[in-house]
Amino acid sequence: GLGQRWEEWNARPLPNRGDFSAAPSLFFGFAALTIAAGMGIVALLLYLIGPRLGSLWRPMPQVQWIALGVLAGLAWLYWAVLVLSYYSGRNLLPERLMGRGLYLKLMNFTSLLARVVGKRDWVEHGAIDIYNTLADRRGRRVGKGELLVLIPRCLSKQALDGVLEIAGRYEVPVFVATRGQLARRVIRERRPRAVVAVACERDMMTGLRDVAGKLPVLGLTMQLPNGPCRDASIDLAQMEKWVQGLVSKS
Repeated sequence: GLGQRWEEWNARPLPNRGDFSAAPSLFFGFAALTIAAGMGIVALLLYLIGPRLGSLWRPMPQVQWIALGVLAGLAWLYWAVLVLSYYSGRNLLPERLMGRGLYLKLMNFTSLLARVVGKRDWVEHGAIDIYNTLADRRGRRVGKGELLVLIPRCLSKQALDGVLEIAGRYEVPVFVATRGQLARRVIRERRPRAVVAVACERDMMTGLRDVAGKLPVLGLTMQLPNGPCRDASIDLAQMEKWVQGLVSKS
């Protein structure tokens, strides 16, 4: 059956044969809209409750507006440094602020806004590409047994054979995770030091939210020429590049 995140699919062919590739600038644009919308909502709430709080403590409304101004300034500064980091080729913030933590939260809030205008998959694809670029740039190395490759059951035979061939060549374990819950259990039991995961944009967003804050993950998105959850194809050259880059020279 279809994954929960595709329940609304109407069985028609997906746009561009299920290839949701998008420029990173699409995500950055939607992230800016998300920050603006979030600040606007908070400003409206302060406008509505400010007078009541002012009756309890006269300086309170002014303090709240100053706090909102500082918060907005920090949010826009973070967005600007994120954009600069991506396009300059240098990670300008520590990992907990760039590839994990704050960025994962920004990804999720931006995805919510993108759903409203029907751009979810493209915006999520851009977000994941940015995440991968920032994570890959750190040049992390692990042993062969410390890397875990996670794949879904919906890969085409050609894609599956390609993944198994790459995994065999670099001697890294592969697991087929039928559900996110199973993937999390495999990670908990195997305790890898890094993961290369394959999924559609929707499942990848959930997986990154659950796992990327705890250990390094690179996420390879799929193309869905026959609709979600079957005969998916992937960029095998990109997968091999990541696996080769992560596995320590022995």
